[in-house]
Amino acid sequence: MAIVGAGPAGLTLGQLLARAGIEAVVLEDRSRDYVEARIRAGVLEQGTVDLLDRAGVSERLHREGIVHHGIHLQFDGERHYIPLSELTGGRSIVIYGQTEVVKDLIAARLDAGLPLSFEVANVAVHGLEGDEPCVTYEHGGEERRLDCDVIAGCDGFHGICRPAIERALRTYSREYPFGWLGILADVAPSSDELVYNHHTRGFALLSLRSPTRSRLYLQCRPDEDIADWPDERIWEELHARTALDGWALEEGPVLEKGVTGMRSFVAEPMQRGRLFLAGDAAHIVPPTGAKGLNLAEHDVRVLADALIAWYERGSREGLDSYSADCLRRVWRAEHFSWWMTSMLHKLPGDDPFDVRLQLSQLRYVTSSEAAARSLAENYVGLELV
Repeated sequence: MAIVGAGPAGLTLGQLLARAGIEAVVLEDRSRDYVEARIRAGVLEQGTVDLLDRAGVSERLHREGIVHHGIHLQFDGERHYIPLSELTGGRSIVIYGQTEVVKDLIAARLDAGLPLSFEVANVAVHGLEGDEPCVTYEHGGEERRLDCDVIAGCDGFHGICRPAIERALRTYSREYPFGWLGILADVAPSSDELVYNHHTRGFALLSLRSPTRSRLYLQCRPDEDIADWPDERIWEELHARTALDGWALEEGPVLEKGVTGMRSFVAEPMQRGRLFLAGDAAHIVPPTGAKGLNLAEHDVRVLADALIAWYERGSREGLDSYSADCLRRVWRAEHFSWWMTSMLHKLPGDDPFDVRLQLSQLRYVTSSEAAARSLAENYVGLELV
């Protein structure tokens, strides 16, 4: 196996295959320091936690991760609780940063002496339609070639694997007219669980990374210049959008900040010949539904099971149906993420009709058990194969 990309998808796939006795080489164009420092998602579905258990890399997750049983929706000056676990038969989410997942996976791979190369260059995939694909690349100043049975493209939206089969794909996309300005602050979370805020000034999210670190977001323009947002302005806007009688947002030193644009994207099919796409290489969701990392982990679970069946029993059934199996969950997550995004963000044009529709939907979700259950089921992760 050749795995292009050492993000959570590629590393988890490599770990699952290793535990099944299948050899894999992981190639990454960035440095280890860069990969381990990328601030990304932090909400793990129950299924993702279960998969990391299976991969044997969840010891620190269970020790340091923070289990949450619900989320808050705030609008019209009121905060409402959605009891995720109560509505889904005990399923929960775990707050544990993607950076920590990646660190755990890298450590496990290196400790086991499994092949993992960082800072590779000029990666290219070849022979995808035949039985003998290969990957060429440069590493340590030398040109190299990796002959393999299968290539897993886990190299993200801007990687080289999807473009290699672009002509065979149908793509669907949507650009959103807003982004998220996110900060990591050295201050204990002001709320015990995540708070999604609908406000006339724009969306805000109160999240966290640990008992002493808060992860906070503000809706902004996708092309916002972060230089226009000194710390004082960020805190002022967070206070304005999250204000609630009897509650106060605590401030602290801002350790990191940046602006992320938002898009939806799906490529179909997620495979061509001996190349299989997984994670952001095949699909992107806006972060409002907390689905990006979890979708990637579901992809590699399906792919790992299919590869194990192929290597151990010669069955191609799982490989042939890989794309269809994954895309059912992908499109469900795309819809949920779009729905959450549309319901909570300030929409272009400030149309009061749009605002009233959003508030009506929020009131329905927070007053109807059936509506709340639908949100909860999607948020913790539906059991779709």
